[in-house]
Amino acid sequence: MKLKNTLILLGVVAICYACATNPFTQKKTLALVPNSQLFPTAFAQYDQFLTENKVLKGTKDAEMITRVGQRIAVAAERWLDANGHQGYLKDYKWEYNLVDDKTVNAWCMPGGKIVFYTGILPIAKGETGVAAIMGHEVAHALANHGQQRMSAAYIQAGVAVAGNIAIKDEKDRNAFNQYYGVGSQVGVMLPFSRSHETEADKIGLYLMAIAGYNPDEASLLWERMKANSGGNAPPEILSTHPSNDSRIAHLKALAPKAKEEAAKFGVTSFRK
Repeated sequence: MKLKNTLILLGVVAICYACATNPFTQKKTLALVPNSQLFPTAFAQYDQFLTENKVLKGTKDAEMITRVGQRIAVAAERWLDANGHQGYLKDYKWEYNLVDDKTVNAWCMPGGKIVFYTGILPIAKGETGVAAIMGHEVAHALANHGQQRMSAAYIQAGVAVAGNIAIKDEKDRNAFNQYYGVGSQVGVMLPFSRSHETEADKIGLYLMAIAGYNPDEASLLWERMKANSGGNAPPEILSTHPSNDSRIAHLKALAPKAKEEAAKFGVTSFRK
């Protein structure tokens, strides 16, 4: 029992020391894997992905992705510098690529490596829609959501291992594995992911506005996303993302605040 308590105490201490501060929310976040390790791995995976997919270069759409990405990156640096986080992006290696793929998707790896799929462009319907998507995906990287999810997964796995060691009765151990698996996923990991999506929506909205893109477009984008999904989204409680309706309402409510934030940087009109 003494050993078990000691291990738990050491685990708590390790988690407390392995924390970072989210500059956008000022909340303490899990950081069991430092960016000094995470970024090089992400960069290598990104380079590998590019070799395995058809990357479009020099097209009008590819140039738009780069242009929007650069503006969002500048907006992020302006916001961070203005709020006392100079040098926050020093290890980021921004890169923007458009991949010829019908999948409706876009993503940003830790450290600023971004991919858009051609399949999402008809839903974006132009540069401002792309900015709404770009802002959201870049926000995940800036807020270190990948780092947090990886850290949380390590803790989830660690608790599962500890439980199997500590519980000697086979019947109790089987029950633990069944209910811990379901409970930790639905009760902890999925809400954790949904909170990241909501956080990225807010940060991304502010970034797109500071970059000169109308934040009102974000809710319209998600209305198109909802229409494209054909109503096949899972219930919100079983999804890593908020429901489309929740997201649309949240973005509509935040748009005026995003405009106020942009005005602090002298941005009072937006690109069409």
